[in-house]
Amino acid sequence: MKRLVVSLFALLAGTSFAMAEDAGCEAFKWPVTREQALFAAPPATPSGAPLAVGAAADLGLVPVEKAGFTLPPERAPAQGTFGAVASVEVPPDGAIQISLSGEAWVDVIQDGHAIKSAGYSGVKTCPAIRKSVRFKLTPGPATVQFSGAKKAELKVAVLTPE
Repeated sequence: MKRLVVSLFALLAGTSFAMAEDAGCEAFKWPVTREQALFAAPPATPSGAPLAVGAAADLGLVPVEKAGFTLPPERAPAQGTFGAVASVEVPPDGAIQISLSGEAWVDVIQDGHAIKSAGYSGVKTCPAIRKSVRFKLTPGPATVQFSGAKKAELKVAVLTPE
Protein backbone atom coordinates (compact mmCIF):
# COMPACT_ATOMS: atom_id res chain seq x y z
CA MET A 1 0.00 0.00 0.00
CA LYS A 2 2.83 2.37 0.87
CA ARG A 3 4.38 1.79 -2.58
CA LEU A 4 1.08 2.55 -4.26
CA VAL A 5 0.77 5.84 -2.38
CA VAL A 6 4.37 6.81 -3.25
CA SER A 7 3.82 5.87 -6.92
CA LEU A 8 0.57 7.81 -7.06
CA PHE A 9 2.26 10.84 -5.48
CA ALA A 10 5.12 10.65 -8.01
CA LEU A 11 2.65 10.45 -10.89
CA LEU A 12 0.65 13.44 -9.62
CA ALA A 13 3.79 15.47 -8.94
CA GLY A 14 5.04 14.81 -12.48
CA THR A 15 1.68 15.87 -13.91
CA SER A 16 1.67 19.08 -11.86
CA PHE A 17 5.23 19.85 -12.93
CA ALA A 18 4.32 19.39 -16.60
CA MET A 19 1.28 21.64 -16.12
CA ALA A 20 3.46 24.25 -14.40
CA GLU A 21 5.88 24.19 -17.34
CA ASP A 22 3.04 24.77 -19.79
CA ALA A 23 1.63 27.54 -17.60
CA GLY A 24 5.07 29.19 -17.62
CA CYS A 25 5.05 29.42 -21.42
CA GLU A 26 1.54 30.88 -21.33
CA ALA A 27 2.93 33.86 -19.37
CA PHE A 28 4.52 35.38 -22.51
CA LYS A 29 2.76 38.47 -23.90
CA TRP A 30 2.24 36.62 -27.19
CA PRO A 31 2.10 32.94 -28.19
CA VAL A 32 5.40 31.03 -28.41
CA THR A 33 4.01 27.73 -29.67
CA ARG A 34 5.75 28.09 -33.06
CA GLU A 35 9.09 28.52 -31.29
CA GLN A 36 8.44 25.49 -29.10
CA ALA A 37 7.89 23.36 -32.21
CA LEU A 38 10.91 24.81 -34.04
CA PHE A 39 13.23 24.45 -31.03
CA ALA A 40 12.63 20.68 -30.93
CA ALA A 41 15.27 20.00 -33.62
CA PRO A 42 16.84 23.15 -35.07
CA PRO A 43 19.85 22.76 -37.38
CA ALA A 44 23.30 23.57 -35.99
CA THR A 45 24.34 26.98 -37.31
CA PRO A 46 27.71 28.67 -36.82
CA SER A 47 28.16 32.30 -35.81
CA GLY A 48 28.19 34.48 -38.92
CA ALA A 49 25.64 32.40 -40.84
CA PRO A 50 22.35 33.82 -42.12
CA LEU A 51 19.16 33.18 -40.16
CA ALA A 52 15.96 32.47 -42.10
CA VAL A 53 12.66 34.10 -41.21
CA GLY A 54 10.23 31.32 -40.30
CA ALA A 55 12.92 28.98 -39.00
CA ALA A 56 15.06 28.25 -35.96
CA ALA A 57 18.77 27.59 -35.55
CA ASP A 58 20.92 26.06 -32.85
CA LEU A 59 23.43 28.90 -33.01
CA GLY A 60 27.01 28.19 -32.04
CA LEU A 61 28.39 31.09 -30.03
CA VAL A 62 31.97 32.22 -29.54
CA PRO A 63 33.63 34.15 -26.70
CA VAL A 64 32.26 37.72 -26.93
CA GLU A 65 35.67 39.21 -27.63
CA LYS A 66 35.83 37.05 -30.81
CA ALA A 67 32.24 37.63 -31.98
CA GLY A 68 33.12 40.47 -34.39
CA PHE A 69 30.22 42.75 -33.50
CA THR A 70 29.29 45.36 -36.12
CA LEU A 71 28.51 47.87 -33.36
CA PRO A 72 29.22 47.52 -29.64
CA PRO A 73 26.26 45.75 -27.97
CA GLU A 74 23.81 48.13 -26.29
CA ARG A 75 24.35 46.24 -23.05
CA ALA A 76 28.05 45.55 -22.47
CA PRO A 77 28.58 41.79 -22.13
CA ALA A 78 30.28 40.42 -19.03
CA GLN A 79 33.68 38.77 -19.32
CA GLY A 80 33.52 35.05 -19.93
CA THR A 81 30.23 35.22 -21.84
CA PHE A 82 29.46 34.26 -25.43
CA GLY A 83 28.07 35.96 -28.51
CA ALA A 84 27.44 35.69 -32.23
CA VAL A 85 26.63 37.77 -35.25
CA ALA A 86 24.16 36.67 -37.91
CA SER A 87 22.38 38.17 -40.87
CA VAL A 88 18.68 38.13 -41.68
CA GLU A 89 16.64 39.27 -44.67
CA VAL A 90 13.75 41.32 -43.26
CA PRO A 91 10.43 40.51 -45.00
CA PRO A 92 8.39 43.14 -46.89
CA ASP A 93 6.20 44.05 -43.88
CA GLY A 94 9.38 44.81 -41.86
CA ALA A 95 8.31 43.07 -38.65
CA ILE A 96 10.36 40.28 -37.11
CA GLN A 97 10.27 38.47 -33.79
CA ILE A 98 13.44 36.92 -32.40
CA SER A 99 13.01 34.32 -29.68
CA LEU A 100 15.83 32.79 -27.63
CA SER A 101 16.14 29.62 -25.59
CA GLY A 102 18.39 31.23 -22.97
CA GLU A 103 19.71 34.43 -21.47
CA ALA A 104 21.37 36.73 -24.03
CA TRP A 105 21.11 40.30 -25.24
CA VAL A 106 19.82 40.91 -28.80
CA ASP A 107 20.78 43.90 -30.94
CA VAL A 108 19.49 44.39 -34.47
CA ILE A 109 21.45 46.68 -36.76
CA GLN A 110 20.19 48.09 -40.02
CA ASP A 111 21.81 50.74 -42.21
CA GLY A 112 24.60 51.13 -39.63
CA HIS A 113 22.24 51.93 -36.74
CA ALA A 114 21.06 49.88 -33.77
CA ILE A 115 17.27 49.58 -33.89
CA LYS A 116 15.28 49.76 -30.66
CA SER A 117 12.92 46.88 -30.02
CA ALA A 118 9.21 47.37 -30.60
CA GLY A 119 8.23 44.85 -27.91
CA TYR A 120 9.72 42.41 -25.43
CA SER A 121 8.46 39.46 -23.43
CA GLY A 122 10.56 37.32 -21.12
CA VAL A 123 9.59 34.40 -18.90
CA LYS A 124 11.87 32.37 -16.63
CA THR A 125 9.34 29.57 -16.11
CA CYS A 126 9.07 28.36 -19.73
CA PRO A 127 11.50 25.44 -20.11
CA ALA A 128 12.52 25.97 -23.76
CA ILE A 129 12.13 29.70 -24.34
CA ARG A 130 13.54 32.53 -22.25
CA LYS A 131 12.68 35.66 -24.22
CA SER A 132 11.08 36.98 -27.37
CA VAL A 133 11.81 40.41 -28.84
CA ARG A 134 10.00 42.20 -31.67
CA PHE A 135 11.50 44.71 -34.08
CA LYS A 136 9.96 46.95 -36.74
CA LEU A 137 12.51 47.32 -39.53
CA THR A 138 12.85 48.30 -43.16
CA PRO A 139 12.58 45.38 -45.61
CA GLY A 140 16.03 44.14 -46.64
CA PRO A 141 19.22 43.01 -44.93
CA ALA A 142 19.85 43.40 -41.19
CA THR A 143 22.49 42.19 -38.77
CA VAL A 144 21.53 40.46 -35.54
CA GLN A 145 23.99 40.41 -32.64
CA PHE A 146 23.68 38.12 -29.64
CA SER A 147 25.81 38.87 -26.59
CA GLY A 148 26.17 38.08 -22.90
CA ALA A 149 25.12 34.42 -23.18
CA LYS A 150 26.43 32.19 -20.41
CA LYS A 151 26.61 29.10 -22.65
CA ALA A 152 28.24 28.55 -26.05
CA GLU A 153 24.98 27.55 -27.72
CA LEU A 154 21.64 29.27 -28.09
CA LYS A 155 18.50 28.28 -29.93
CA VAL A 156 17.18 31.20 -31.95
CA ALA A 157 13.94 31.52 -33.91
CA VAL A 158 13.25 34.37 -36.32
CA LEU A 159 9.56 34.70 -37.14
CA THR A 160 7.02 37.24 -38.28
CA PRO A 161 4.84 38.29 -35.34
CA GLU A 162 1.38 36.73 -35.01
